[in-house]
Amino acid sequence: MPRVLVPLAPGCEELEAVTIIDLLRRAEIEVTTAGLEPGPVTCSRGTLLVPDADLDDVVENDFDMVVLPGGQPGATHLDHDIRIHDLLARQAAADRWSAAICAAPIVLASTGLLDGRSATSFPGAIDPERYPEIRLLEQPVVTDGKVVTSRGPGTAMDFALHLIELLLGADRRGAVEAKLMRPG
Repeated sequence: MPRVLVPLAPGCEELEAVTIIDLLRRAEIEVTTAGLEPGPVTCSRGTLLVPDADLDDVVENDFDMVVLPGGQPGATHLDHDIRIHDLLARQAAADRWSAAICAAPIVLASTGLLDGRSATSFPGAIDPERYPEIRLLEQPVVTDGKVVTSRGPGTAMDFALHLIELLLGADRRGAVEAKLMRPG
């Protein structure tokens, strides 16, 4: 069973975080949520999420994928946390997946994981003048190598389903998606 880490920062976008966690768990992927700080995490709209662990307790573990929810100031907190940058660098060095949605692709950009790659993000989250080596696209979900990015809350379900497909295949994605009753 694939193992996925979802770091939760104060001010993260709850719709993205919960959608990612929920859909991956529906696919029977082992998801660990980890707070940057001990205790519950207050999201961007005031929702409280209780992480499974503190980041310090799991940051040295190996994960098949690390997924960063966006939102502000959550993405900024992730970007200012050296543990997250070190974790993402280890993911890349081990040829494992890293993913981010909304404003969180800035963390991948500042870690160097988007250099020479195509990516997407919430409009304005990545400054093309500061990061000219990134090919910014306006697609809902972009995969380039072992890096996946997505636009924002409205693309969270497509993003999470895509992550399921990458980790477990199209059949598992289809099985999860069929039970969601999404419009055709």
